Amino acid sequence: MLHAIDTWHDKAACKGPESYLFYPPSTPERRDERDERERRAKSICAECRVRRACLDHALRIREQHGIWGGLTETERRPLLDAAS
Repeated sequence: MLHAIDTWHDKAACKGPESYLFYPPSTPERRDERDERERRAKSICAECRVRRACLDHALRIREQHGIWGGLTETERRPLLDAAS
């Protein structure tokens, strides 16, 4: 019998009905709407027990989209630049 590997993905607080908050919609979004969506996503990250593993993953694969580990792509860029 195969057992599922327990990964940080399985423990992420962003799983579920509000996962849409972590990526921009496919239609244009006003700045205030984006700011509110990102604020809500980051509040979920703030309570997540695997936040650091999520951020480490995003930095390792150089994820260019969405909120990972509580940071937007713009906020992750200086961390990537510093690691280069």
